[in-house]
Amino acid sequence: MNIPSSTTYRGGWLGQLRWNRRVRDRLVSVAAHFFMILFSLVFLIPMLWMLSTSLKSRAQTWLFPPEWIPNPVVWEHFPRIFEIAPVLLFFQNTMIIVFWNVLGQVFSTSLVAFGFARLRFPGRDVLFILLIATLMIPYQVTLIPTFILFKLFGWLNTFLPLTVPAFTGSAFFIFLMRQYLMSIPFDLDDAARMDGCNTFQVLFFILLPLCIPPLVIVLVFTFIGVWNDFLGPLIYLNENSKYTIALGLNLLRGRNRTDYNVLMAASMLAVLPTLIVYFLAQNKLIGGIASVGLKG
Repeated sequence: MNIPSSTTYRGGWLGQLRWNRRVRDRLVSVAAHFFMILFSLVFLIPMLWMLSTSLKSRAQTWLFPPEWIPNPVVWEHFPRIFEIAPVLLFFQNTMIIVFWNVLGQVFSTSLVAFGFARLRFPGRDVLFILLIATLMIPYQVTLIPTFILFKLFGWLNTFLPLTVPAFTGSAFFIFLMRQYLMSIPFDLDDAARMDGCNTFQVLFFILLPLCIPPLVIVLVFTFIGVWNDFLGPLIYLNENSKYTIALGLNLLRGRNRTDYNVLMAASMLAVLPTLIVYFLAQNKLIGGIASVGLKG
């Protein structure tokens, strides 16, 4: 009669334990993905309803219970957008403002963050604390003084109030870039200076290529924030020919009657650029912000 040894029992218990862990990890992974898909569907409901309404007839829009799938599909609302309002001009104005904001934020944020992270000068830490303290000041507090200042400059009804402030930097983006730059070894700076690089060459040729993740975050957040901005253009722009897409959507609202099918179709077109930018940059947004892209 063969009696199992203690090694056999130990191997059986260990194998059973490993199998149980694999099953548990698999179940946890399946449950996590299930809830993430469920929550994503919940957040997608408004967009799905917007898309559905843009493809419905007027009679289908007000049916109860509502119909999610249009039958028949009506495409005529999309061409009507361009007949009712100069939507292409609104897109052009918005892209101009977005371009200068992205350029200004990337340029100014990189310079200021580099100064706080890599240079040594008296009062550096105090100035950085003051910069972070400005994050606690609400936008509404500085709205009226800023409006008066731009009025004295003669900048009302121009794109300047919506673009020039971007070249002064954002406290949040500067903090983000500064923290990332501090994680990069100072040996790179010393090696570059030994090779003859000056301060600006160290920034633009050595450090910025390693700061792609925070730069992408600055770009995407700036793009989405400026593209969806309604209050700023509403305050500083007076002529319809200078309206952004956010103000242009407001023009589609009638005083007595609103064509919600056309409004939803225009809203879908307005959302598409932000979705495209996000999907193109999602890899940089999701990973890499806490690590440095150095390969030895």
